[in-house]
Amino acid sequence: MASDSIAATELTAQQQKASGFGDWVFRAITLVCAFSVLALVVILGMQLYLGSRPTLHAYGWKLFFDSNWNAEAKEYGALPFIYGTLVTSVIALIIAVPLSIATAVYLTDLAPLWLRQPVVSTIEMLAAVPSVIWGLWGIFIMVPWLRLSIFPLLKRYLGPIPVFGQLFQGPIFGIGFLSAGIIVAIMILPIITAVSREILRSVPDLQREAAYALGATRWEVTRIAVLSYARRGLFGAAVLGLGRALGETMAVTMVIGNNPQISKSPVTRWRV
Repeated sequence: MASDSIAATELTAQQQKASGFGDWVFRAITLVCAFSVLALVVILGMQLYLGSRPTLHAYGWKLFFDSNWNAEAKEYGALPFIYGTLVTSVIALIIAVPLSIATAVYLTDLAPLWLRQPVVSTIEMLAAVPSVIWGLWGIFIMVPWLRLSIFPLLKRYLGPIPVFGQLFQGPIFGIGFLSAGIIVAIMILPIITAVSREILRSVPDLQREAAYALGATRWEVTRIAVLSYARRGLFGAAVLGLGRALGETMAVTMVIGNNPQISKSPVTRWRV
């Protein structure tokens, strides 16, 4: 009996030793994977810096603040491109983030079961549409509709507003920052919706049940127990959408009119 007890103790010690070694290997592998991501970001930043050094050395930092672009005179200014990217991205986020979060809330807590999967599948299919297709659709379908129906209304009702109405003055051509922002909003909507939906699904049911037990309405449950709990994750979803918006070039170039100039109005081509 004593020998059996000693053997069992030795076997247990060997198992614990093997388990400890396996835990150490697993921890080391995951640590390497985590730092490899950071190393990739550092390497990417270094490559961008090294690749841009000749340009910065030749033209200086005024490249980012100059709007003149004349290849014959070797004058290059990136300000219109930076300005257009920021404006279209902000417009896209203003449109897409509330719509995406509202859609995710409906699909998570309010939609009937028979409707959830078809809507989710449709939203996911939108993410697979190439940006060129969105650009062509924007030029031939959306821009004429905006030019004839929506932009005149914006100019009529928002134009008389002091200061703010100045953004809607001038001739309306349909192509511009607002059209590009709407296209980008449609493109980033599936991403933000999908990520937001997964985040809302991860909210514990105890949060909802506790709010209902305290007499909260469905809207109060959604606002207090769900959205407040998942606000950091929803912010991350918006940041992912911002990354996609900043990276879009083809559809924005097509809808914005391929006009690298700073425009004061989002609905016209009225330059500053």
